[in-house]
Amino acid sequence: MSNYHAAGILLAAGESSRMGKPKALLPWRGTTLVEYQMNSLIQGGCSNVVAVTGKFDAEMAPMLRERPSIIRAYNPKYIEGKTTSIKAGIWGLPDGVKSIVILAVDQPRPSWVIEKTLRLHAESGADVTTPRHDGHGGHPLIFDASLRSELLAINEETQGVREIFRNPEINHHRIEFNSAIVHVDINTPEAYEKALSTYAELANSK
Repeated sequence: MSNYHAAGILLAAGESSRMGKPKALLPWRGTTLVEYQMNSLIQGGCSNVVAVTGKFDAEMAPMLRERPSIIRAYNPKYIEGKTTSIKAGIWGLPDGVKSIVILAVDQPRPSWVIEKTLRLHAESGADVTTPRHDGHGGHPLIFDASLRSELLAINEETQGVREIFRNPEINHHRIEFNSAIVHVDINTPEAYEKALSTYAELANSK
């Protein structure tokens, strides 16, 4: 997969206020959510993953050490919103990246979802590629590296990356998925319990 020259940005800087404990450290598929996500991004075709940390940086740090493909990027402005973490991730990217895969730690995706979205993005030559299911957009989001400056200019007031999507000159490629796996989002204890019980089936329904 390295021919995609892709790198991932894993957003894991949030306060997890609705969950009540660090989402990144939740048990998930035999490991923790943050480790599962890092592994999925690497196995799905990312040569590196920039893990953006914030409030729980100290707790997550041991999981990010001694992994040469993982780049730890602490975001001191995490309380100001997700856009600050995306920008911290962009600044942490290695040179030579062609595609940027953005995924939040609370959006678990099996590696095949990353691989398919990344492969079809590369084949399409699009500026932006996003998965869809049942008429609604999902994650991960993939951006051509030429949009790095646009990503560094996003802010909370203009709804972050949605400002880029609203640009009529952007070639936005949408991939239809048969599985609701592209919508899984774990924000609350209830959503976590539901995801635990349904994820295996969703992850296998390609």
